[in-house]
Amino acid sequence: MEIVVRKNGNAHCIYGEAIPVPTLGTIEIKRASHVEPDADGKWIADLNLINGPMLGPFEHRTEALNAEVAWLKDNWL
Repeated sequence: MEIVVRKNGNAHCIYGEAIPVPTLGTIEIKRASHVEPDADGKWIADLNLINGPMLGPFEHRTEALNAEVAWLKDNWL
């Protein structure tokens, strides 16, 4: 799990359970995306919540989740 601390002291991370984030201080958790099936049963990662792209469609949910995390690491963290 990566935590990026900004110059203003705020930190961003892709939430996981590897580090108990609440022990680090006051937290605010915001959803960055939605991974949902489309009408054809394919999987889409929608990063619109942070002004990002729609990724997919993918055959498997795991592929969409992996693409979502990769995009967040490259473009948001």
